[in-house]
Amino acid sequence: MIAVISIGATAVILMAEIDLSVGSVAALAGAITAGLLHGIPTSWPAELWLGVALAAGLGVGTLAGVINGFFTVYLSIPSFIVTLATLSIGRGLVLLYTGGRPISNLGESFAQISWGHLGPLPVPVVIMLGLYLLAWLFLRETQLGRYIYAIGTNKRAVELAGINVRTIKLAIFALGGAFSGLAGIMLTSRLDSAQPTAGTGWELDAIAAVVLGGTSLYGGRGSVAKTLVGAFILQIISNGMNLLNIQAYWQQIAKGSIILLALLFERQLRGREGG
Repeated sequence: MIAVISIGATAVILMAEIDLSVGSVAALAGAITAGLLHGIPTSWPAELWLGVALAAGLGVGTLAGVINGFFTVYLSIPSFIVTLATLSIGRGLVLLYTGGRPISNLGESFAQISWGHLGPLPVPVVIMLGLYLLAWLFLRETQLGRYIYAIGTNKRAVELAGINVRTIKLAIFALGGAFSGLAGIMLTSRLDSAQPTAGTGWELDAIAAVVLGGTSLYGGRGSVAKTLVGAFILQIISNGMNLLNIQAYWQQIAKGSIILLALLFERQLRGREGG
């Protein structure tokens, strides 16, 4: 799930923006999906209603991204502040919607999203690898992908070239929200339950995965393929700490330290290049 969220986080960070709301958005999307699945109308075929529930969850994530993008792009509020606010709003909406209680027993068909297999590979792995391949091709081979890098490098120059920077930024925030929604749906499927506290701390995990992959938090430099490597490294670190019986509190310290060290390294690198 962190790897999936990190795709959208990479694109946002490449534009020199940030999204701190990914965990809350994922939890909200999972809760909406679970709520719909828990109340299937008798007149609807189960498979069709499953499609409606999944579309609703992805739609919630996308809408959250659009809201983040609108306030950031059109009202010129820093994305850090906007997404910090929507992080809190999203978590509050999850608690209101669920009443602070899990929504469980969501059906076998929904469970296949996280427990099914396509050949020898689990479905979540297939989804993750497919999305990374598409994202890699998009950023590397399309003109819009090159615009994303250019915006992070020199937004003013891109604007002077006549490119609609606002629309591109809004679209990427929306795409990041959709990835968060998908990750929330995958987690809900895996647990067979929508937990009100799901996704807590995911924003830190996503940023850590992105910076471990070498993407610059200043924008304009990075690769979604390396983000996948960063997500793997982060998971190895977490699993290693679990195997060593290291407390979860130390894991949070480790992730925060990774981000801080990456920022210090990036600052030194930029200083050398400037010199």
